[in-house]
Amino acid sequence: MARIGPLARATVRSGVMTGLGGFGGLFDIKAAGFKDPVLVAATDGVGTKLRIAIESGRLGTVGIDLVAMCVNDLVVQGAEPLFFLDYFATGALDVKAAETVIAGIAEGCGQSGCALIGGETAEMPGMYQGADFDLAGFAVGAVERADVLTGADAHAGCVVLGIAASGLHSNGFSLVRRIVADLGLAWDAPAPFAPERSLGDALLTPTRIYVKSCLAAIAAGGVRGLAHITGGGLIENIPRVLGPGLRAKLDPSTWPLPPVFRWLAAQGGLDAAELARTFNCGIGMAVIVEPDAADALTRRLIDAGETVFCIGTIESAPDGSEDTVITAAETAWRD
Repeated sequence: MARIGPLARATVRSGVMTGLGGFGGLFDIKAAGFKDPVLVAATDGVGTKLRIAIESGRLGTVGIDLVAMCVNDLVVQGAEPLFFLDYFATGALDVKAAETVIAGIAEGCGQSGCALIGGETAEMPGMYQGADFDLAGFAVGAVERADVLTGADAHAGCVVLGIAASGLHSNGFSLVRRIVADLGLAWDAPAPFAPERSLGDALLTPTRIYVKSCLAAIAAGGVRGLAHITGGGLIENIPRVLGPGLRAKLDPSTWPLPPVFRWLAAQGGLDAAELARTFNCGIGMAVIVEPDAADALTRRLIDAGETVFCIGTIESAPDGSEDTVITAAETAWRD
């Protein structure tokens, strides 16, 4: 589509060798400034959040979600996102809808500093009905070999900083949709947890992209691990970057539980453990840092535009448990 070209060109960065239209996109890692790079790749989708976008006709932000879900996973390894490709599949192409979605993808690429170098638009009659479509994204980044971030250097006594989420991000929407359906709410109705906005707009708040702020924190020194809080919530994602015998102990009184999560907990009958295993609960990225670097890194992240909370510590777990401990959440999140 001719109208996609300008969107992609707006994301061009050092290393891009070709424009759209070829059989593959070329990227020169050396031209991007890397000397001994390790490539890091991620792929993801938007999940059933896409269903809300389609039903409400609000397509402008799901492209940002798509990029965010991929590039936030890259920066967890210390990688700078280099380029992005998308896959857009539908029964019959609606050019305006596709352009709106891809404009969101280009916006997400701009926020993360990566180039949109290609993609695929597939028309598959019989696979998708009406206005339905699906999205997938693919991102590749690079990090110098000596700087790969694995979490292996995290240890008991490290501090856990939590970077605020912008909302639900892109996880837990099957449950969200069920609650909305059970309550008989319309997407254009005022959101019960944010009556100044429509329900559709509030639920479709795009996933925050943490790339630039986290890269700045990593460069400052003292970061020992990063955990992107996606499916599995706080409970299951932080252990993914911890070695055996360690776990995170989080204090939920140190950050506010946003109203959307309070509403979902009440309407869905979710206790604190279920809430923390399903949703991000207001923390989109956990940053595991050396204790003596916590204050400086907090300031660095704030200077980069983030809202930051000191939410817990890393402790030994002699029994080998990898579960994240969230102390007194029922009390803290009920107040």
